[in-house]
Amino acid sequence: MKRVIVGLSGGVDSSVTAYLLKEQGYEVIGLFMKNWHDDSVTISNECPWLEDSNDAMIVANKLGIPFQVVDLSEQYKDRIVDYMFAEYEKGRTPNPDVLCNREIKFDVFMDIAMNLGADYVATGHYCRKGEEEVNGQPVYKLLAGKDLNKDQSYFLCQLSQTQLAKALFPIGDLTKPEVRAIAKEADLITADKKDSQGLCFIGKVRLPEFLQQKLQPKEGVIVSIPQDSALYNREVSKFLNKEEELAFFATKFEYAVTDGKTVGQHQGAHYFTKGQRKGLNVGGTKEALYVIETDVVENVIYVGEGKQHKGLYRKVLFVQNEEIHWIREDLTLKTGESLAVEARIRYRQTLEKASLYKVDKGLYVSFENEQSAIQEGQFVAWYHEEELLGSGVIS
Repeated sequence: MKRVIVGLSGGVDSSVTAYLLKEQGYEVIGLFMKNWHDDSVTISNECPWLEDSNDAMIVANKLGIPFQVVDLSEQYKDRIVDYMFAEYEKGRTPNPDVLCNREIKFDVFMDIAMNLGADYVATGHYCRKGEEEVNGQPVYKLLAGKDLNKDQSYFLCQLSQTQLAKALFPIGDLTKPEVRAIAKEADLITADKKDSQGLCFIGKVRLPEFLQQKLQPKEGVIVSIPQDSALYNREVSKFLNKEEELAFFATKFEYAVTDGKTVGQHQGAHYFTKGQRKGLNVGGTKEALYVIETDVVENVIYVGEGKQHKGLYRKVLFVQNEEIHWIREDLTLKTGESLAVEARIRYRQTLEKASLYKVDKGLYVSFENEQSAIQEGQFVAWYHEEELLGSGVIS
């Protein structure tokens, strides 16, 4: 009998994951990951992990499977939280959920599972796993979940072949309503439990408040850049080659305080991210203001009026060599090669037509349509049809 360790989170998705695996005849063990308990950076007095671990334990008891809590908070702080603070300090926007899957659930947690004699690790992600043979070797595929409203393949875009080989995603072929119906039928306590919101590790805390615990407030100015600024009339000269053209369109607009009008004050450029609308506290404009750039060195936030502002849009982004990750290692591009794909730069974004171009220093992702708020530090993931082929951190 194959042994599977399920990451029981206290939510309905992982509960049904454990239930289905037991029904399929696996030996199932439930482990709850405690990822956070540093009170020095927690605002809320509520303790969501205690409630969640309790729900996970009740589900395990109901299913008659062994259960224990594993404390991964030290590794979580080292690999995720410290990295997050460092990235925000540099004016970049990390994705803790992608990192959590790569560094914690499918690395630290997977090691614990393997030491417990597991054949597989299972999670309640809405995605699917495929397999095919390439040159006589098994190659594992990460496929989108059947419920496209809930597809979570993007969050797993940094997994490797080794990690995928040992992973199971039992609810990937189901929709959320189907999962809830199964939980009800099985009389699981989590059947009607709401999905968790907020950061994946500290629960009910707003990100700016969380960041303020480590990144000190620092007053600066908010500068509004007009839509018709001369900056946006960049002359497109004749390019010598494709790489030169891509480099030109991947280059960010650079602003100075003198390029616009000071419209307000802020408490730290590192608390803001491109595309952000809330928290600026500047009134008197016809349309809402959006952050189009942050300068953490000079501590200036640049904003533009309206979600169609030119400063929000770019067609091309760049990923440095050390940040390129192929799930499908057999499809890795060599310098000079290109590939037509579909891509997204954030979870839940509709897939957009794009082309990958490999150059000596990295990889350009060129979209057919302009993309709003391309943010350094986020992940771009590229697909062919429903298969996620690879991803990279945006430079």
